[in-house]
Amino acid sequence: MTDSTPLSAVSNRYVIILAGGSGTRFWPLSRNDKPKQLLSLFDNETLLEKAVRRVVGIVPLDHILVLTNPSQVEGIRAVLPDFPLDNILAEPERRDTAPAIALGMGWVASRNATAAVAVLPADQLVQDQTLFQTVLEDCFQLAEASDALVTLGIKPTWACPGYGYIERGERAHVNGYSGRAAVYHVNCFREKPAPELAEEFLSKGNYSWNAGIFIWTMAAFLQETGAHAPELADLVHELRRAGDFYGVMQSQYGHTIRNSIDYALLEKSERVLNVEAGFDWDDVGGWISVGKYLEKDEAGNMVRGVLTQLDSEDNLVYCTTGTRIALLGVRDLIVVQTPDALLIADRGDADRIKKLIEIIPPELL
Repeated sequence: MTDSTPLSAVSNRYVIILAGGSGTRFWPLSRNDKPKQLLSLFDNETLLEKAVRRVVGIVPLDHILVLTNPSQVEGIRAVLPDFPLDNILAEPERRDTAPAIALGMGWVASRNATAAVAVLPADQLVQDQTLFQTVLEDCFQLAEASDALVTLGIKPTWACPGYGYIERGERAHVNGYSGRAAVYHVNCFREKPAPELAEEFLSKGNYSWNAGIFIWTMAAFLQETGAHAPELADLVHELRRAGDFYGVMQSQYGHTIRNSIDYALLEKSERVLNVEAGFDWDDVGGWISVGKYLEKDEAGNMVRGVLTQLDSEDNLVYCTTGTRIALLGVRDLIVVQTPDALLIADRGDADRIKKLIEIIPPELL
């Protein structure tokens, strides 16, 4: 299936790509108008381009909505020059994922009130596109057959304390579902655990990483938000009926409660199913994640750029200017150079880059 597939073939399926994050852990490469999803971290393609390419083939191009914020619209249009302009929607203000998803669902509802919708972040890395599409196809079929809220979890490869987890319950059997992916009831969602608890989750075997990927029908979403987060359901209904979609969006969006979709809906609903995916997945949370995909020299230095080193080990060097970086007698550093800024940090302090940018001059943000 390609972006030229007739709409009638997949007329009820849509994808919302959440592309409004700031990606502050990637400073100085990331900026307010060029966050993580608009960076070409691994090759010549941005994470947003990769996200769009992964779902073209599951739905037509004009059934994909990229949901962002006003400061990033221009950057998105630059990396997606052939993407329909009406399918790039900027939320009036940042109010977390629950209002953002409701806004996206309202956009879909104004076009197709009986749609099935997949929601996924723009800033994740998945290399096995074929397996991703197979699993997503199964999830669409499951959502349509069950009218449940379907979560796509990732099979853990290690006891990561930095991810949320989904605790799976008993195997679910859904009439009309013929996909190959196994389906489970969800017992509960677990916040980012301490390392010891993450080890326990891994050993039990019934926990998936929460990838923030959800699939549901419009009917299921409205029923469950109506029961647990009625302001979200009301926003969708108002946007669907609006003669002036953008006017209603501007006037009503600010009245929604700031909340994540996990807290607002998924943790409250009793109609949540989980499919655990085995494809490769990385949420690319910071420079340490990027290092896994860079070329590595004989001393374990992870490099994108030109490096000369002597007695220097396990450093991450990322240079966009062509400048030769020379390291002498250092280890476990992050060195990132852009035309107007240079970051040098201990790898153990990678998560504190978010704190550092609070004191960086505004013109460098």
